[in-house]
Amino acid sequence: MTGQAVTAKRSKAMRPEERPVVVKLGGSVVRSPELNAWLAVIAAAPRRTIVVPGGGALADEVRGCQQSLGFGDGPAHRMALLAMDQLAWAVAGLHAGFEVGESEAALWQSLARGRVAVWAPYALIANRADIPESWSLTSDSLGLWLAGKVGASHFFLIKSIARRGTSAGAAQLCRDGIVDQAFPSMLKDAGIPTYLLGRGDQEAFAACMAGGSLCGAAID
Repeated sequence: MTGQAVTAKRSKAMRPEERPVVVKLGGSVVRSPELNAWLAVIAAAPRRTIVVPGGGALADEVRGCQQSLGFGDGPAHRMALLAMDQLAWAVAGLHAGFEVGESEAALWQSLARGRVAVWAPYALIANRADIPESWSLTSDSLGLWLAGKVGASHFFLIKSIARRGTSAGAAQLCRDGIVDQAFPSMLKDAGIPTYLLGRGDQEAFAACMAGGSLCGAAID
């Protein structure tokens, strides 16, 4: 059994409230005035939490550089992963108690120390043959992939949008450009309850992490 299978099996053997949650912070959130509010809520949550920052403006620079220089999707994929790594270090540097981890083992070690784990994905993702080297798969789907690998109880996708309603279809979110093209199929593969949150949802998220009802829009 691989190390990845062992960690996922260990997590799924835990009670739901003991399993980690994975929180994807969209690149637009990282650049928004709400970032510190979200980090404070995440830091105060009594649940084991792994944060996945998007590539944000750094990933946008990769897109622009690819268009101007003309290199292929393989190098662009790795550069975008490095953009996520850089944002992971930036986010972890903004709030005490956040630690960057590059592997599943490192993430679990941070959680065991009572820290918020922040995923830097390059080391774990760059050379995987099962992850498309394409802009059809971005940090949203990578966060969902990680949630499946660690056996997370829930995946929360935080966007800098005005959320509407309590449910959302993955296919429609894809058509609206809110998630990437690979997200609907990745959602089915991961099998993790997934929720979309938007601007001003910090209080509802805090209540949810404290044992209240689930928050946001359930994605199916």
